[in-house]
Amino acid sequence: MESRVLNVRGMTCAACAARIEKTVKKLPGIGQATVNLASEKLFVEYDESALKLPEIQAAVSRIGYELVERSESSGVTIPIGGMSCAACAQRIEKGLKKLGGVLEVAVNYATEKAAVRYDPQKLKLSALREAIEGLGYEALEMNRVEAADEDRARKQAEIKRMWTKFIVAAVFSLPLLYIAMAPMLPGVKLPFPAWLRPMDFPLVYALTELLLTLPVIGVGYRFYYVGFRALWMRSPNMDSLVAIGTSAAVLYSIYGTFLIAGGQFHAVDALYFESAGVIVTLILLGKTLEAVSKGRTSEAIKKLMGLAPKTALVIRGGSEIEIPIDEVKIGDLLRVRPGSTIPVDGQVTEGSSAVDESMLTGESMPVDKKSGDPLYAASLNTTGALTFRAERVGAETALARIIKLVEDAQGSKAPIAQLADLVSGYFVPVVCGIALLSGLAWFLGTGGDLKFSLTIFISILVIACPCALGLATPTAILVGTGKGAEYGILIKGGEALETAHKVSAVILDKTGTITEGRPAVTDFMQAGGLSAEELLRLAASAELSSEHPLGQAIVQRAREEGLELEKAEGFRSLTGLGIEATIGGRRVLAGNEKLMQERGIALGGMASQSDALAKEGKTPMFIAADGEICGLVAVADVVKPSSRAAIAELRQMGIEVAMLTGDNRRTAEAIARQVGVERVLAEVLPGDKAGEVKKLQGEGKRVAMVGDGINDAPALAQADVGIAIGSGADVAMESASIVLMRGDLLDVPTAIELSRRTIRNIKQNLFWAFGYNVIGIPIAAGLLHLIWGGPLLSPIFAAAAMSLSSISVLTNALRLKRFKPPRRA
Repeated sequence: MESRVLNVRGMTCAACAARIEKTVKKLPGIGQATVNLASEKLFVEYDESALKLPEIQAAVSRIGYELVERSESSGVTIPIGGMSCAACAQRIEKGLKKLGGVLEVAVNYATEKAAVRYDPQKLKLSALREAIEGLGYEALEMNRVEAADEDRARKQAEIKRMWTKFIVAAVFSLPLLYIAMAPMLPGVKLPFPAWLRPMDFPLVYALTELLLTLPVIGVGYRFYYVGFRALWMRSPNMDSLVAIGTSAAVLYSIYGTFLIAGGQFHAVDALYFESAGVIVTLILLGKTLEAVSKGRTSEAIKKLMGLAPKTALVIRGGSEIEIPIDEVKIGDLLRVRPGSTIPVDGQVTEGSSAVDESMLTGESMPVDKKSGDPLYAASLNTTGALTFRAERVGAETALARIIKLVEDAQGSKAPIAQLADLVSGYFVPVVCGIALLSGLAWFLGTGGDLKFSLTIFISILVIACPCALGLATPTAILVGTGKGAEYGILIKGGEALETAHKVSAVILDKTGTITEGRPAVTDFMQAGGLSAEELLRLAASAELSSEHPLGQAIVQRAREEGLELEKAEGFRSLTGLGIEATIGGRRVLAGNEKLMQERGIALGGMASQSDALAKEGKTPMFIAADGEICGLVAVADVVKPSSRAAIAELRQMGIEVAMLTGDNRRTAEAIARQVGVERVLAEVLPGDKAGEVKKLQGEGKRVAMVGDGINDAPALAQADVGIAIGSGADVAMESASIVLMRGDLLDVPTAIELSRRTIRNIKQNLFWAFGYNVIGIPIAAGLLHLIWGGPLLSPIFAAAAMSLSSISVLTNALRLKRFKPPRRA
């Protein structure tokens, strides 16, 4: 199955999204199709052997929308000089298509540009330029257009056009509203030209209103073009409601103008020009503000996309050459100067520096880098110059994978949205039916009062808002997942987001999750007059040739303290006991209590101290030289600094915390006491971890499993929510539904709290969207007039309410941008 993300153009409301989804799902070979109204994208999976991308685009085009394939990192736009006609464009297109590695080419004669998508592993950017020049044309200096920048520029231009349209509409509709309302206000005498008084000059009055209305209808032409086309295709949308309602008002008013011209001057009281003009103006304002707000919902992903540099410094033939980032190949040596952004993932070969990786992990402190350390694209080199070898480029970098993961999450749907999706599909036809029936009922009930029934008809059409329903869930998911990415929390989809808020129990894997995952020296106890430094030097010198993790931990500690180690002779590993070696002529033993007993070495008071350390979950290692005890060194997998605080926070949130480990119960319980975990699942084999998760689920709990994402894969899959914890490059992102980039356990309660806030926000949005329509449509249908005899809802106020409904949903979703991690315990 091929997975693609395509930009959708021409959508105006949730009914459009539902129509596109339904159309695409009917095609043979489609596995999944999801349209996100907020981000204006189609996420589709299809069988390439049964269906091609142009067929999907054609199907969507037939129902009046446009699918635009997104430019990948290997997409470039090359300005071309020397073209004199359309045949030149065709010639260049054919020439470029012959190059191996070119995926798509489109040469536009009008703009004099070639848009090329190619495989950077097979073809260099410079080869494209050479091919164009070889055909006799000029490949001008290139401006590489990123998909994000191109899309952003297009949307900004569209918003600018929308503001211009609104201003033009407002310039004409404000005097139109004044002319219509000023003579009607009881007890209020507003300035009004004598030649325009409706009672004295009705025809002049009607024609003036018509002339002021036409420019407003002109700038709002899209409502009519899209709305009536959607009606013709039997898939009415919000534009259809606006188009029908305002067209009815304008046509009825034009009919009234003809009656006035024929001498029936009383028809001046039944003009609706101002309703049509003000409705279009208000909806233009609402749509403009909606577009601005929708742009803000996806700011997080735009920030990520804007992090990668456009060029890289590659070392070739001993000199540095600046090349487009697309031309960097795996194995290239690259140079990064202080203050520069790292272009691709790789490994340091020369130099040392501090690198700011906050874009990847959310961790604000720079990380020291030296030879052999990994580097990640878009992280910032702060102090020293670095030379590194490229290991992952293009879509394989950690940044690209994060962007893909966040985009996929933002395109997914939460189960909570199912009802809204179902309603959106039938909403507009139902509203049209209600408007017709209500208008007809009032027409008959009032004895043929067309003005009254028309007011009802227009108000219902205009107040109904499927947009609020369609935006309620995707906007909150866009902001929620984007906010998570800012804190290094990658939530893979709407389903994971929704499930996480119900979590009542969290199982934490011990090694690498609660603890650092690597042993470290914790305690020294000396005997025989040795200092701690002398004891450490002796033990580390003996362990220098050892491959055992505990021995390596002692050597690492000695190196950290800058101790000079002596060369060991006659090194021998004693399986299950320890090691022995000769250091400076002394025969040194390092191992457990059994080794000391076998060699007849008296431990004295060290035995009881050893037992006390073992109860704390530490591994004591005795050091003896020439048959005399010198002391002991305790080694343990130390607890992460944030583990206790994170567990306390989870418990404060009402979540039960359990620890899962393959270690013996004594060690496990010692660690559990340190961090405040009451439920310990110890001595569990890797294959049985999923079973332990299942047992907890059997108790009626919603379980989140937190592990390293590789060894704990079965348990992560079994859990209601799998949370992988580790570094961005090494973590197995496929095995969990939430990935914590920083490896900090405090991000677990943050992820759950973010989920709770996002789902609460979605529920608020859905409540408002449904509530608004459930209350608004009956009021527009004249329910209050029927019960209390009050005035009807003006179509103008109905239009204002409709615009505000979408804006309120978007504004509420944007409140999530203020989310901060819970207070650290």
